[in-house]
Amino acid sequence: MFCLNDTMRYFLCPGNTDMRKGISSLCGLVHDRMGQEVRNGDVFIFIGRDHKLMKLLHAEDGGMVMYVKRLEAGTFSIPTYNEETKSYFMEWRDLVVMVEGIQESPVQRLRRLRAQRVEYIV
Repeated sequence: MFCLNDTMRYFLCPGNTDMRKGISSLCGLVHDRMGQEVRNGDVFIFIGRDHKLMKLLHAEDGGMVMYVKRLEAGTFSIPTYNEETKSYFMEWRDLVVMVEGIQESPVQRLRRLRAQRVEYIV
């Protein structure tokens, strides 16, 4: 079940991530590259080299969960790096802004394709 929310802490892993990595390898990146414990309830975000693929890693009751978002158009914007935390600290709203492509200017938005919805007649 999708249970990410605004009460959690979000950290973007520095640098580009090899997006072929699975849950176990991403857990290793959290420990080695970010110096954090993956099972503490935080959400860790990984971005691929071309900034079109994002993976989120989160420990829930009962196990690890990985969410994946691939953009068909546009790229993810990366926030400013924080040397102290060895990552990009983010809040829920920052993640939503990044995923949705919202810009600082209220009239501008990064390009995102919308899923085509099919109406079914019963």
